[in-house]
Amino acid sequence: MGGESQPAEARAFVGLGANLGDPRRAIAAAIRAIAALAHTRLVAVSSLYRSAPVEAAGPDFLNAVAELRTSLAPAALLSALQSIEAGQGRERPYRNAPRTLDLDLLLYADQVIDTERLRVPHPRMHGRAFVLVPLAEIDGALDIPGRPPLAELLRACANQRIEKLAPAEALLGESLREPAARQALR
Repeated sequence: MGGESQPAEARAFVGLGANLGDPRRAIAAAIRAIAALAHTRLVAVSSLYRSAPVEAAGPDFLNAVAELRTSLAPAALLSALQSIEAGQGRERPYRNAPRTLDLDLLLYADQVIDTERLRVPHPRMHGRAFVLVPLAEIDGALDIPGRPPLAELLRACANQRIEKLAPAEALLGESLREPAARQALR
């Protein structure tokens, strides 16, 4: 159980997913909205992946992971992500329901947070290829607090169907490596 203190600028990872409406458009819009958050800059976005729903029914999901640098506290970042979801019509009728957009705060620096509202690292990320594969694409040596190495977690998820579709640049129509495509801390 950790607190919610944060360094001046923390490295955070956000999982993006959608399987209703126009998932490509929803994820692209969410990436742009995340990049525009105050005190946050977008550092990297994984490729877009298609995966089968886990512990749920419905159409396949499109997924990606974004890496951020932010001075927002974890709870403030979560609130901002939930506002982006709500802006795209996210409803929560039941657990693991199909969704227009799902934004999960996966990691925040090396913090372990366990509150009623927020758990970081995300409590189910270690068993989901649709999170681990795009996360490894960004940083294959990433340490997840309290978990085995990423490569070991990926091996344990090898039976989950996941298909790489396109790089983030194709989704967004712009290079994420260009300074103009990143947001400076405000």
